[in-house]
Amino acid sequence: MKDTLAPSAQLAHFAATLRFEDIPEPVLRRTEDLMLDWLGSTLAGKAGRPVQTIEAIAREQGPGDGRAEILISRRRSSPLFAAMVNAAASHYAEQDDVHNGSVFHPATVIFPVVLALAQDRGCSGRELLTAAVAGYECGIRIGEFLGRSHYRIFHTTGTVGTVAAAIAASRLLGLSTSRMQHAMGSAGTQAAGLWEFLRDAADSKQLHTAKAAADGLMAALLAEKDFTGARCILEGKQGMAAGMSTDANPAALTDRLGERWATVETSFKFHASCRHTHPAADALQKAMLEHGLKAADIAEVITHVHQGAIDVLGPVTDPQTVHQGKFSMGTVLGLIACEGAAGVTEFESRYRDPDVADFRVRVKMQLDEEVDRAYPVRWIGKVTVHTRDGRVLHARVDEPKGDPGNTLTRPELEAKALRLAAFGGAASEAQTQAAFRHIWGMASLPRVPLLLGD
Repeated sequence: MKDTLAPSAQLAHFAATLRFEDIPEPVLRRTEDLMLDWLGSTLAGKAGRPVQTIEAIAREQGPGDGRAEILISRRRSSPLFAAMVNAAASHYAEQDDVHNGSVFHPATVIFPVVLALAQDRGCSGRELLTAAVAGYECGIRIGEFLGRSHYRIFHTTGTVGTVAAAIAASRLLGLSTSRMQHAMGSAGTQAAGLWEFLRDAADSKQLHTAKAAADGLMAALLAEKDFTGARCILEGKQGMAAGMSTDANPAALTDRLGERWATVETSFKFHASCRHTHPAADALQKAMLEHGLKAADIAEVITHVHQGAIDVLGPVTDPQTVHQGKFSMGTVLGLIACEGAAGVTEFESRYRDPDVADFRVRVKMQLDEEVDRAYPVRWIGKVTVHTRDGRVLHARVDEPKGDPGNTLTRPELEAKALRLAAFGGAASEAQTQAAFRHIWGMASLPRVPLLLGD
């Protein structure tokens, strides 16, 4: 019966009826990993001026006596404002997860919503994990559905993220399939996020995730009270695909629902930069290690990339802020070559360093047919390195560090989160480790607690 429904309705049915018992054990464990990784990114975000501005608005406009936790300030507020701030914070350091095929950062819009709502409503850890998986599974498929043309103009995490947040919130609220569909409609009609901000080094990226989480949560709360939304907001004649895509693939929306678990396909970020820079960064590291190169030995680096990398990174030619530097291929590779790493501390202290700036202008992006054909399912890293002594060297990475086949272990995820917490100054090592214990034991918690305590 459900197979005769429109794709939006099939997604809604899947999410509304998903049970904890339906989710395979490896998917649940990966969801815990993704939540812990999100926690670290959120704590790092306290250092961001745009995040502090959004937090100030939440302090002015939101209640101060709610049950939902704002992680970077340890204040409590309503779920709406807590989700808004935590979502903004977790997208600041460029260390949050990414699903390659949908080019979507699920954690930064899903976990702020399910954590805030679970704390407010007294939900269990199992309920939180189930809702998160529903958001990941549906959000990833929506991103795949909208396709490459969507991402060229729209920041998928802002657009798709609004609907994914609504689905996760609706599942946590226990909404019916019909109400779930209404929530998706209300979320989709609000979905927004344009890449133009990169040209100006504007603060919009944090606003995209803040609004996606808050608007998605609002859509679910409205649906809970029988507020209606468009039933075919994704594939309808005047829906998201009609206005935001030229290559939408409706089959992607229902691709093996309940059989293919897209949550486990999600990658962790190793470098603190736009994911489009990671394959080339890993390939350059490989070339330098194999041939014993130093930055001064390199005359030029050609990165062989997909068109999406050119679309997103191309506008950033002379980064004026740390955040803009994270969208500069030359800056990222300059940090890799000069510092051996492109982490949050390297960006903060060295992104405008003369040696890094000098290396930046030696980096070129070149469209590569093989790399472009594989994208977005696979993000291949290929570089050609021209040395000052006349050698031409090549390096290739088929799975960047953090991809499912080259993933981060739990000890590596903990170490990353501790580094990010220290960078942001939002929590001590002991407080962060206590939050780890809550997350690793999430499935056994009868009620989701404050992660950082009172």
